[in-house]
Amino acid sequence: MESLIIVILLIILLTIWIVSTKRKLSILAENVNNAMSQIGVQISSRFDATTTLLQLAKGYAGRESLTLMETMRERRSVITAHSTPNEVLGQEGVISEALGGIAMVAEQHPELKEEKEYAQYMDAVACYEKMVRTSRLIYNDSVTKLNRTIRMIPTRLIAGILGFHQREYLEAVEEKTDVANRK
Repeated sequence: MESLIIVILLIILLTIWIVSTKRKLSILAENVNNAMSQIGVQISSRFDATTTLLQLAKGYAGRESLTLMETMRERRSVITAHSTPNEVLGQEGVISEALGGIAMVAEQHPELKEEKEYAQYMDAVACYEKMVRTSRLIYNDSVTKLNRTIRMIPTRLIAGILGFHQREYLEAVEEKTDVANRK
């Protein structure tokens, strides 16, 4: 009888541990998903500001700007909570490519740089870029916390069974467009 009570207590303790571990991992995974969603919001805003810049540049370099706008529209995808770091890097590459094209138009047409709207939208693009950087830091911090928890014993023993896996970090992009130098 005494051994049956011990077994039941062990089962209850194991169940409580599994439930609390799942709860903790769920919270950490949700933080990672939320951070990725925030990156998506900032990238979307940056896309919109870049599109407006392309509209402004269209008056100075119509064909080139239209080509860049079409390329951006074709390659644009929405970053969601379940997007991968590679998808984020791809979208940042599309924006950087468009900003590079805008910078070339601005170099060829200095009067574009003098337009008030151009300066406003370049500032907006720079602001959104700073927000993306901050969101990336938050994402990587959230991934660190989740990955660290998953790697630790005893959580490591059941994380995979509960459906939790380590996540990838968002790596820094070496060739990222420096908006501040494009004004």
